[in-house]
Amino acid sequence: MRALLIALGVVMVATGGVWTAQGLGYLEGSPMTDQSIWAILGPLVAGLGVALVIVAARRRE
Repeated sequence: MRALLIALGVVMVATGGVWTAQGLGYLEGSPMTDQSIWAILGPLVAGLGVALVIVAARRRE
């Protein structure tokens, strides 16, 4: 279960990074480009992913 939570956290960090880059206009070619909502949601998702990785890594099984 711990490995699954860590993997989910890593996916959340990667997704949040892509959303942030698209929201800020660094990644083009999508309807998400230059949309401020994605520049806000991206770091939130990435931060939750980091928190999930930390909690899962410290969890005992």
